[in-house]
Amino acid sequence: MKAVIVGAGIGGITTALALAMRGWDVNVLERAAKIQEVGAGLQISPNGMKVLQSLGVTDYINEKWFEPENIELRMGATGRRIFQIPMKAQAQNRWGARYVQIHRADLLNGLLAALHARVGNVVQTNCQVTGYQNAHATPSVICADGRMIEADLIVGADGIRSEIRTQMIGPDKPRFTGNTAWRSVVPMDRLGEQVPPPAGCIWAGSSRHAVTTRIRAGKVANFVGIVETDVWTSEGWSVQGEKSDALADFDGWDPIIQTIIEKSPNMFRWALFDRAPLKQWSDGNVVLLGDAAHPMLPSMAQGAVQAIEDAYVLAQTVSSAPNIAQGASLYFEKRIKRCTKIQAISTRNLRMFHRHGAMARCFTYAPLWAVGQIAPNILLAKNDWIYGFDPTRN
Repeated sequence: MKAVIVGAGIGGITTALALAMRGWDVNVLERAAKIQEVGAGLQISPNGMKVLQSLGVTDYINEKWFEPENIELRMGATGRRIFQIPMKAQAQNRWGARYVQIHRADLLNGLLAALHARVGNVVQTNCQVTGYQNAHATPSVICADGRMIEADLIVGADGIRSEIRTQMIGPDKPRFTGNTAWRSVVPMDRLGEQVPPPAGCIWAGSSRHAVTTRIRAGKVANFVGIVETDVWTSEGWSVQGEKSDALADFDGWDPIIQTIIEKSPNMFRWALFDRAPLKQWSDGNVVLLGDAAHPMLPSMAQGAVQAIEDAYVLAQTVSSAPNIAQGASLYFEKRIKRCTKIQAISTRNLRMFHRHGAMARCFTYAPLWAVGQIAPNILLAKNDWIYGFDPTRN
């Protein structure tokens, strides 16, 4: 059986690897001239790590990741810690795998290395896909250069601006959330004493929040800062921002945040859009995956992980169902409820981290502080459904 995967990002390469391990002939088409992952750090929770372990990827990335001690919520201005969830001490025993932080490029390179070791070079760059045809027994993708490439299965893993989704569902209407995000990475040795905690640290404030992590074996600090705004014109990851604007957005915040911004070689920003959950992810043997199917806000750190889960479940269902179309439908049934719930909680978290006014912040954060002090196991238990999930067994 032959599969064509449109998009050589994290979701697309994971899908190619998962299918190849089940005996599929895979071909990945990437519009860019060179495979590279824009962005910066991401967090891979145990539910995603279990898939990467089963696909043999972890050996290619274990020297690149950083394993945080905790997940923490702090106040942005004072640095006061509201609560912490012990990750390094609990993740393996409680949820079955590590919780790690890693640069996007390092994860993608590890996935590519694992794929190449199994099936060689199956990625074609400079290949823009403009749509698909599904009228014949074997569907095909339509390339901008006029080529038609047939496959038994076509996977649209072509991201938030998916051409496959546009043809399948129609032009979508992204909703601007009223938030823009800053991102940067900076070597730890440039920060002096103002280094971020060895944790996945959320810094909450009025109308804004930040996240700091450590990546590249702890040698690099990763920063994301999300700020409410009324002004933005386009989506994109590669908009160069002014450092002075970022400093103004986080004026008066903890010196750790201000130092990271000051010492960052570049500041980039992008707008946060969301979309209503789709009612279908497939059209016969053509299926959507990752951001093409369910774009997520970053406030639950699950975007890449859910694409990884998608990839494993899709490979499982299309390989075991009576036919590919039924497998694609079963994949949707297995994934839609979970992904929709994560989308909703990500949106809710964004609002929670941005509480306006002292009373609202006290009402939100005081109970979290109390639970963390009195019954920290409750905070662990609240994450069992997400981190304890094992796509390789369910």
